[in-house]
Amino acid sequence: MPNDRTLIEEAQAGISAYLDEQCRTGTIDEGLAGKARANVVANLSTWLGDPRIDVLSPRLKDGIRDAVRERRWAVLTEVFVDEIAFGTAGIRGKAAMTDAELQRLQTDGIDARILKGPNTLNNVVLLLKSAGVARYAAEHGFKSIVIGFDSRVQGQAFARLIARLFLAEGLKVFLFDEACPYPEMTFAIPYLHADMGILVSASHNDRRYNGYKLSAGTGSQFEPSVRKVIYNDYIRRMTTADIRLIELDQAAFDPAAPDDPLNPQNRLVFLGGETPLPDAEYFGRPLMNIHQFHIDQIKRFIMDPDLLRTWADHVRIGYCAYHGAGRKAVPRLLGDFGFSDVKIVTALGLNDLNGLFPAFQDDPEQQPDPGDAAAAEIAVNAFLSEHGETVFETQDILIGTDPDADRAGLVVKIPENQRHIFDGRSYRLLDADDAWTLLLWYRFLKESKQNGGNLPDADKKFIVLSHITTDALVRLAQKYGVGVIKTWVGFGMIANAVQKVWAGKDLSAPEHRDIVFDLIGMQGKPRSINAACLEQSNGFSILGGPPPTPTAMGEGGHVRDKDGVLAAILLAEVAAYAKSKGTTLYGLLDEYIYLDPDIGYFVTGYEPAPKWGEYKGLEGWTAKIEVLRKTVELCRAVQDGRPLVLGSVPVLDAEIFVTGKYAEAHRWPDFPDEGIRFYFDSARWSYLTVRPSGTSQCLRFHIQYKAEGLTRENLIEKKRETRRTAQAIIADIRNKVNAGD
Repeated sequence: MPNDRTLIEEAQAGISAYLDEQCRTGTIDEGLAGKARANVVANLSTWLGDPRIDVLSPRLKDGIRDAVRERRWAVLTEVFVDEIAFGTAGIRGKAAMTDAELQRLQTDGIDARILKGPNTLNNVVLLLKSAGVARYAAEHGFKSIVIGFDSRVQGQAFARLIARLFLAEGLKVFLFDEACPYPEMTFAIPYLHADMGILVSASHNDRRYNGYKLSAGTGSQFEPSVRKVIYNDYIRRMTTADIRLIELDQAAFDPAAPDDPLNPQNRLVFLGGETPLPDAEYFGRPLMNIHQFHIDQIKRFIMDPDLLRTWADHVRIGYCAYHGAGRKAVPRLLGDFGFSDVKIVTALGLNDLNGLFPAFQDDPEQQPDPGDAAAAEIAVNAFLSEHGETVFETQDILIGTDPDADRAGLVVKIPENQRHIFDGRSYRLLDADDAWTLLLWYRFLKESKQNGGNLPDADKKFIVLSHITTDALVRLAQKYGVGVIKTWVGFGMIANAVQKVWAGKDLSAPEHRDIVFDLIGMQGKPRSINAACLEQSNGFSILGGPPPTPTAMGEGGHVRDKDGVLAAILLAEVAAYAKSKGTTLYGLLDEYIYLDPDIGYFVTGYEPAPKWGEYKGLEGWTAKIEVLRKTVELCRAVQDGRPLVLGSVPVLDAEIFVTGKYAEAHRWPDFPDEGIRFYFDSARWSYLTVRPSGTSQCLRFHIQYKAEGLTRENLIEKKRETRRTAQAIIADIRNKVNAGD
């Protein structure tokens, strides 16, 4: 169209001038600007010139034209500089560039007239990526897929859209009838013997984001080698001409067996509860009660049912769903196990699955992450507003799960004699490192007591954790004779390591260095039973022993990805145990973790940069890269023997972790994707790691600092002293690399 040619010329001039100015002022890196000059206008022209887009999304081009007329050069550059990345767990990106556009997406639907392009999450991008996945599935003999969604804006509409695509490719589709926890979907895949699964979700990212998590037939993420094939041989080759859709009511259906979800003629089956939801459209297709099967599965992991029968109703629990899909599953399970005193924060999503996350309106970039202290504060304030301070002071724990319920966070009460450590507060968000250490300690304790004081199959057991997760878990495992695998960050890495152990692979071999960071106590032992998988970012699961079939769950194990619903229930059991002993979770930590010389007290945690959200656009990428380059320079200085002090602590050694991820995107061959680490002691128990996030454009300053000389008499003072040291280290490194907010 002549009008579009004029717009493209205007965009060419405007974007070129914008990039020139940003390079002149040093705001955008020259390499990134070169990438933008090569890609932005070319991609914009392709989208405006594609006639198939007019069929798939009639109002999409109008949104692009609006942005050009409004001269939104910075935003247009971000939207068209690249295609949205196909990462370790699928795809994730902004579904709207502004809050106003997000509101329009909410009200006008997935074809809303907003700015969309290859580097945003939208209906056309979803279809292009899914077309590649569907073509791979069809050509590799896949027969069925499970599709779900969480509370994100237009999540159900996106899920139904891609369901139409997979049906058109000949696959059977199991489609959730309402927002579901991600771990319920990863359970449904092996339970139903499906070949793969997709959950429309952006996990804990802020409200502007959406995406989808792609799971294999095992319920875990696809292995890296398979992901490369899916992307390089299928997704990259897809065009809009390859997208085929059928209406949901046109899917094959056997009217003679309308209630049999496993009848192969019923190619569209809904997953949900015992009865259909009111006002929901099922197109006459069958409904399977997957909720009950998932509940029955989780019940298997309770360590002491007798304890719960006696003590569960004594535990006072608060629960916050963070406007997410755990809103029904977690309260239902707590009730099933006898936790009768559960007070729900209804303002954060019990009855309102609102992907605009109204409790997080102060800053559009704030994340509904139960492991984030600021988000926990929002949950506590909402609880106080709804239930009152008197009730809150009687609560034992407050549990939170994120929008897709694969992460669990825990707010606990602080003993009065330790509140001065935390600015006088009566409560705090317990770091996942502490929560998982306490949970694993409890499970080992119970197993040992049930086995005459010895942990059963200790020589066969192992745990897996990411390399930024606390070494308190390593020391606890060593105490019980359990092996440890440390992986690079991501639950896909963790699950992949377990799968390789099950297959009898030697993880010390060089070919596994793309997954494995370190092995402790694994050699010379018949390790085969995973006792736990744990992440500092609030992820937890138990994978068990080798599965009876390749795609089944492990023997005695759970889903092969993180499960915040399971974690919430198991943490509640530990709270019941503490109650039975006349103490609290804090008391258990002090007595059995911190004061145990075999484990000890570790201060762990992280600070993000920037404080909220992410580095924006190419300017933000440039700022992030500059921080990382300065950090690498400090690391090289230490390696060259030059002194470096962080806080008041001398750095003894340093190293850089590079696996090759994100190198091309950042125009940096040795991009430190897994971080730069500074060590403060010869045993390497205390260190700082500066690492780029794998799920958003931000940095994280991870600290682990171990207290020395801890005794019962100096416990409280050592806690205070060690926390101050850790905080000073982070403050100093941020100052040295200009990573302030």
